[in-house]
Amino acid sequence: MVFKIDELENYMITEVLSHVNNALNEKGYNGINQIVGYLMSGDLGYISSYKDSRKKIQKLDREKIIEALLKYYLKDVK
Repeated sequence: MVFKIDELENYMITEVLSHVNNALNEKGYNGINQIVGYLMSGDLGYISSYKDSRKKIQKLDREKIIEALLKYYLKDVK
């Protein structure tokens, strides 16, 4: 079986962002706003430690997250 690094990395990013968003929403935060705040500032204070969300998102490179998001949304734009 052959794995493509980009696909595996994108899968990991998707899983972590989904987990963090759900955990933040469970705690009563607006998950999207909190993740955006973290991505823009780098301040982990935006991410709760609930359900190890902070640990999980901290393992990912912020630039890679932003790159994956841009690639996803701009893939069909020419």
